[in-house]
Amino acid sequence: MSPRVRMSVARWLPSSPAHGKTKSRRSSSAVRPTLLVIAVTVIAVLLVAVVFGGAGRWTLSGGGDTSWVSAGARVVINAVSGQQRDGDDPVAAAVEPRNDRLLGGLLSPDFDDSSCLSRYRAGLYRRQSPHAVSPHLVASLRRYESIHRRCGPGTSAYERAVERLRSPPPSNTSDAECRYLVWTPLEGLGNRMLTLTSAFLYALLTDRVLLFHHPAGEGLRDLFCEPFPGSTWTLPEGDFPFSGMQGFNARTRESLGNALRRGEGAAKDHPPPPPPWMYVHLRHDYNRNANDPRFFCDDGQDALRRVGWVVLLSDNYFVPGLFLVPRFERALSRMLPRRDAAFHHLGRYLLHPSNTVWGMVARYHASYMACANERVGIQVRSFYWARISTDELYGQIMSCAHGENILPRVTQQGPNFTAAGDQPQPAARPGRRKAVLVVSLHGAYSERIKDLYYEHGAAGGESVSVFQPTHLDRQRSGEQLHNQKALAEMMLLSFSDVVVTSAASTFGYVGHGLAGLRPWVLMSPLDKKVPDPPCRLAATIEPCFHNPPNYDCRTRAKGDTGKIVRHIRHCEDFENGVQLVD
Repeated sequence: MSPRVRMSVARWLPSSPAHGKTKSRRSSSAVRPTLLVIAVTVIAVLLVAVVFGGAGRWTLSGGGDTSWVSAGARVVINAVSGQQRDGDDPVAAAVEPRNDRLLGGLLSPDFDDSSCLSRYRAGLYRRQSPHAVSPHLVASLRRYESIHRRCGPGTSAYERAVERLRSPPPSNTSDAECRYLVWTPLEGLGNRMLTLTSAFLYALLTDRVLLFHHPAGEGLRDLFCEPFPGSTWTLPEGDFPFSGMQGFNARTRESLGNALRRGEGAAKDHPPPPPPWMYVHLRHDYNRNANDPRFFCDDGQDALRRVGWVVLLSDNYFVPGLFLVPRFERALSRMLPRRDAAFHHLGRYLLHPSNTVWGMVARYHASYMACANERVGIQVRSFYWARISTDELYGQIMSCAHGENILPRVTQQGPNFTAAGDQPQPAARPGRRKAVLVVSLHGAYSERIKDLYYEHGAAGGESVSVFQPTHLDRQRSGEQLHNQKALAEMMLLSFSDVVVTSAASTFGYVGHGLAGLRPWVLMSPLDKKVPDPPCRLAATIEPCFHNPPNYDCRTRAKGDTGKIVRHIRHCEDFENGVQLVD
């Protein structure tokens, strides 16, 4: 028994009074048997309560309120229910604040639980986050919520802002009462969640109200909960002055790049009246225009500062780029002192699955994952620019899983029969239970992993169960049910204790980012073959910014974004991209 366990047990025992004199060795020895009897009795009572009172109801990882369970009782309950992981300190694991529904102040308490079941429950399904939330981030979030409540849709301030957009005054020299950032969806759900989170951080930094554009046919209804108390983030379509925002591109006249090319917004002493709205083009091709990358420079922000409405179109996780803007440096260092936890914190604040999606998540987790000692997530995605056969990719997955001790190797011997009656000997007591969640558009990988352990069995007595919620064959981002299932799988992936993901996959970025885990990354193939090594442990939990600006604001010339500041470097899984490190 470790010293910390003895301390936990000691809290159950009556302490000896220490009034002046210290007891002799003999008297201490006489008390010791009595204390031992009391300790054994207490433990026996707890064991009986667990067995006959329903151990399943006392499960500490099931998401229920367990604040009433003492630390010592948790040690015993975890030991009996098989939930204590090898190598974990039992007392340290027991006293984790699993009932912290607000995630260290990250979430606002001003919501009705029933309106969004996932908001206060999802965190209870995940491992305890090792990344503390900065008080400055908490203060910034509460301040933003106040702004959104005052300026959001349905308020008089919003109505006045829309009217100014519809009919701009002839000499608009005053700053807007409220300023807005309209986010428009692009590409698959993973890209959308990453760009939406990036847009929210930009809104935090610039005091803009983030509005979620729901174009018809994009399958975004009943997907996310409202993230801001007392208001909505959905852009009202009926009375908005213009449409067709998804068709904006680098040639759009109102784009920031074109405004900078024309010299607009450059004057600081006597600036001209700002335009009523401006478009920011951050799609994957934005580097083709020499001026669009200047969004990540101070002069680009000067041009946007007084504009009432900004429309953003991006398929990139551009949070690392915001760390390049000099005027944002101080605010970012206070809000996110651990730069490599930016998406982890912002994503858990912003992205809450709707009750429909959460129902899928909770049912699947209860059926297949809740009883496991360890949950392993394997996310598989192949790309046209990194082709590899199914056999090669399966071999890569298993080489990684076995080589890094993520999954046990298999036994090569058959059943052990007795010589007399050809009856199999009783199986050894089962060891740890591993639930393997495979997330892929195709079912071949999960079926082969399942067959492997079915035909041979796991070495070391471990039990391996393999599950895959869906295999939809192809991505259909415009379908609501498809997006709901994809979001459910991202959430399930985020409940993993260990994650294996495919290189450059935004789906995988979201899953391990919400979990706060550094993933094992399946590296891209070389000449359609498995690379050596097959996988690497990522240096950070942060997603990769696949298309960073190729512009150095200081020199006003082309530059390598991965070498400008210390805390931004090139991604291991996508060499042209950059990511935040600490």
